[in-house]
Amino acid sequence: MSIEQAIERPSGPDIRRKGILRRFVRNRKGTTSIEFAILALPFFLVIFASLETFAAFYGDQLLANATETMARKVRTGQITFEQGKVTDMTQAQFRQAFCDEISVLMKCSATEATQPSQFYLDVRAVSDLTNFPVHIPRKAGSTDIDTGDFKFAPGGPGTFNVVRAYYRWSVITDLVRPFVTNLRPAGASMPRDYLMVATATFRNESE
Repeated sequence: MSIEQAIERPSGPDIRRKGILRRFVRNRKGTTSIEFAILALPFFLVIFASLETFAAFYGDQLLANATETMARKVRTGQITFEQGKVTDMTQAQFRQAFCDEISVLMKCSATEATQPSQFYLDVRAVSDLTNFPVHIPRKAGSTDIDTGDFKFAPGGPGTFNVVRAYYRWSVITDLVRPFVTNLRPAGASMPRDYLMVATATFRNESE
């Protein structure tokens, strides 16, 4: 063997290294695991976002149905306020009854009936039919809800009334948050929660 051939021929360690590299490139064991690890995160993000979007819209429908149910009870006299009847309810009792209607999906905290933090109600008689509240009250400088003027004062027989229900739904999945959130507290850089809204207007039945 000539000197030139000895120089061109790879040495033993070089041959072993090339052989290992060649086997590594050809080896397909574990490919599925690696591909799954790469795709799992975006896949589960999409799944969670879809489930949360479905839950939020289901919650919207649940709140609307509960609002109609509670409004019907006020309209028919099953629930009254300061009428001196056994059907009279305080604000806390009315809120608790409403919480029971939506408890399938939306849980009210132990203090929610007396200290609203997620669930808000505005129930009142309206004497001027051109002055029904139609807008969501917002705090100045933010899109957060302003509950300062909310009341619980349904009227008696024959009065016109409005029931407005609001629920602050906390959005968990980052992927869906920019598309469904509509509440931005003052000082926050972006919306954090999804505000569910349901309204019922009606005239109480006459005795």
